[in-house]
Amino acid sequence: MAEEKLPGVLILDIGGTHGVLEDLAALLKKHFHLITMKEFLGNREEMSKKIQSIFVFECRPTIDRELLESLPNLKVIGNSGVGVDHLDLKMISSFGVKVTNTPHAVADPTADIGMALMLASARRLVEGNVSNFLGPSYFFGIAHFCCDRDDLSESIFGM
Repeated sequence: MAEEKLPGVLILDIGGTHGVLEDLAALLKKHFHLITMKEFLGNREEMSKKIQSIFVFECRPTIDRELLESLPNLKVIGNSGVGVDHLDLKMISSFGVKVTNTPHAVADPTADIGMALMLASARRLVEGNVSNFLGPSYFFGIAHFCCDRDDLSESIFGM
C-alpha cells in the first residue's frame, strides 16, 4: 500500500530522548504514514487532514484541546503505556475520539520486580552489597549485621 493511502499517525519524533523507539517506528510504518510533531507544526493545514490517529509514547505528545481542535479526522489515540491517567478522557471523548492502551503489557515484569524487592529487603541485600564494597565499619563498626544462621531453612518462609 502506498504511503499516502495509509492512515496518518501523529508521533512526537523517531528516536532521540523522547521519540518513539526506532524498532517500534518500523512496525508502525507497516500500517501508518508516520507524521512527526515537527512535520505537523511545519505544515499544519495539510497534515491535520491526514492524521487519523495519535500514538502516545511515554506520555508524549501532550494531548490538549488545541491539538484535538486542529485534527478534524482524528479517530483514535493509542497509548503505549498501561495507564491513561495523563490523558483527559472526558475532554477527548467530547471530540468523538477513542482511547486505547495496553493494560496487561507489564503485569509480569511488575510482579517480578515486586518479588525481587521483597526478597532483597528480607535478606538485606542492599546492606550486604554496601558492606562488601565499603566494609563493615561503614555500619558504625558492626561487623555482623546479617542473621547468623547456619542453614537457610527459614529463609523462604511463606513463599
